[in-house]
Amino acid sequence: MAWAEDFTGAVIDYGSWPDQHRHEYSLADANPSIQTLFPKAGFEGALYAALAALTDECLGREWEREDGAVLKIERALVDANWGQSTDVVYQFCRQSSHAGVILPSHGRYVGASSKPMTEYRKQQGDRLGFNWMIPNVAGKRAIRHVIYDTNYWKSFIHARLAVPVGDKGSLTLYGRIPGAHQLFAEHLTAEYRVKTQGRGRTVDEWKLKPQSHDNHFLDCVAGCAVCGSMLGASLPETLPAKLDRKPMIRLSDKRLGGIPPNGRLKLSELRRQKNG
Repeated sequence: MAWAEDFTGAVIDYGSWPDQHRHEYSLADANPSIQTLFPKAGFEGALYAALAALTDECLGREWEREDGAVLKIERALVDANWGQSTDVVYQFCRQSSHAGVILPSHGRYVGASSKPMTEYRKQQGDRLGFNWMIPNVAGKRAIRHVIYDTNYWKSFIHARLAVPVGDKGSLTLYGRIPGAHQLFAEHLTAEYRVKTQGRGRTVDEWKLKPQSHDNHFLDCVAGCAVCGSMLGASLPETLPAKLDRKPMIRLSDKRLGGIPPNGRLKLSELRRQKNG
C-alpha cells in the first residue's frame, strides 16, 4: 500500500505467497502451499524460507509513480501473534537482510473496557505512536516489535474506504475491472463492528462473521495503515494542537502602559527596571 502524508491511500498490489494463480481461493484450499514448496523442511524451516522469499520479492521491488519518482517499501510488519510461529518470526526479522525495514507485530484487541493505547504512559526506551507502540525489549526476543490496536485500525480502514474518491484521506484500489477485487472485498467485510461503551468512551469492537473464514487481507491492510502512521502519515484531525505562546513584551511597552493581558517580561528587562 502507498500512503500520502494526509493518509490518502492506494492499494497498489496484493496477493498470497505462494501465488495461487486464480482469483478465488481460501487458506483451506491453498495450492501450492508453503509446505509443498519446501517438502524437506519442518514447519519452522518452511516458514523461514517462505518469509525470506517473500521479503526478497516485495522489498527488493521498485514502483514508479505517475510523476516518474521511484518508490520502495519503507516499512513492513510480520504478524507474530500465532504462538506456533512467534519465535521463528522474531528470528527471521532479526537475521533478515531487510532487518531495517521489517518488524514483528502483535495486534491487540483493545475493547471499550480496556485502557486505550493513547493513554499509555511512555517508559524509558518506548516509542509511542497513535494507537500503536514499540516497547523497549530485553531477553530472548530482544528485537523491537510493534503492538497496535486492531479495533481502531480496522475502523480506520473502513472509514478511509467511505471517503469519496478525490477527497483527502480516501482509500482506492488499482484497476478498472468490476469484480476484480471480489476476494479482497470479501476479506475486508469478513468482520462486523459492534459499538460498545466503557470507561467513558465508545469504540468499535470487531468480530468475525459466523459464515466467514478468511479475513487475512483485512488484517494486512490494517497493518499497512500502522506502517503509514509509523512513517509520519496522519489525519489533520489527529494532529496535536499547537500551543499558543504568550507574547513577549519590551520594557518600553511596560513603561508606556502597553502590556498585553497575557504578556511576559524578559528577566533581563526586569533587572534593568529594578536597577533603574
